[in-house]
Amino acid sequence: MDAAATRQWFLRKHEDGTVFGPIIFEQLARWASSAQVAPRDSVSSDGENWMKAPMLAELGMDWIVEITSERLYGPTTLGSLREFLRLSEIDENSFVINACDGTRQQIRDIAPQLAGVTVFAHPQQEGETTAEPLSSGMSVAVQERIAELERALRDERHALAELEERYRELEAKHDALVNAAVVSRSS
Repeated sequence: MDAAATRQWFLRKHEDGTVFGPIIFEQLARWASSAQVAPRDSVSSDGENWMKAPMLAELGMDWIVEITSERLYGPTTLGSLREFLRLSEIDENSFVINACDGTRQQIRDIAPQLAGVTVFAHPQQEGETTAEPLSSGMSVAVQERIAELERALRDERHALAELEERYRELEAKHDALVNAAVVSRSS
């Protein structure tokens, strides 16, 4: 972390390309810990060469949240998980995956780790800019979620139609066998 801590940093928001900085690493880490750095945002120490924020190991963006069984958010920080809990975007039954070791746990199982996270709510320090990125929620766009559900419904209806057709085929075979048995008994 020494190398990261001694550099000035820039944050570029994925949504609109807004760049914040230069800022000291401590401020960048505070932003990451307060859900102001999203997984698709980029960071740079020179304003020219950018990398995805989770690739900067010193930020500790090591957690992936299971929003639904098909949808994940992250990687993000423990501080962000606390913020998402506060905003009721997740609850103690939500599952998270530690990207470092691959373990999958419920939020309640990592409560001791969350309790130990420092909440950064103190004023800016010398050398920091006044502009701050907005908190990055993990809410799914409503239209996107509707489209996902409509696709799932179409798939389920298709599967149901196939099963109903298979049932009719089996029922016809059953009826044919019963009729054949009746005919053979009466002969």
